[in-house]
Amino acid sequence: MPCTFKHQDLINIFNQTFLTEYKTELLAGDDEPVYLPADADNILHRIIFAHGFYASALHETAHWLVAGEQRRLLVDYGYWYEPDGRSAELQAEFEKVEIMPQAIEWIIAVSCGFKFDVSADNLSGIEIDRLGFKHKVHDKVMQFLQDGISERTSLLAAACRDFYQVPELTVEMFDYQGMYNR
Repeated sequence: MPCTFKHQDLINIFNQTFLTEYKTELLAGDDEPVYLPADADNILHRIIFAHGFYASALHETAHWLVAGEQRRLLVDYGYWYEPDGRSAELQAEFEKVEIMPQAIEWIIAVSCGFKFDVSADNLSGIEIDRLGFKHKVHDKVMQFLQDGISERTSLLAAACRDFYQVPELTVEMFDYQGMYNR
């Protein structure tokens, strides 16, 4: 029976894993994604993903998993974002900083049994070498599988595998040509 991916399931998995210790919750938003640290009006840090999309929840969660303790105290982790329509130079910089979060996103997606594809996020800009970017993200995933992933990533991956009944991750699950699909 095919698995149906509901963003509320991912919200529940994330919040059960991190809400108590990290005071961080995952929330579905109606607009653009954003990370908001706790403030005078909110005792929790909030990862708000776009339009209730499961893939957006995975992506925004991956950014949180990459961000260190100090970055998690800043709106959107203090990162810059250049909107759609980037030049070749800005696109190269975007891809450079996106390799790690997209590799982690791929690990979490596979842990859920969810199909993953890279996002170059520049639909109206210059022509993009998606396959080249995909290779770089794949190489980072292979490095993570060999060297290990962070504790937070490991916790979330394990919780997702448990919920979706996905076996331990193997190199074969990360085929960048066919992309993993349960």
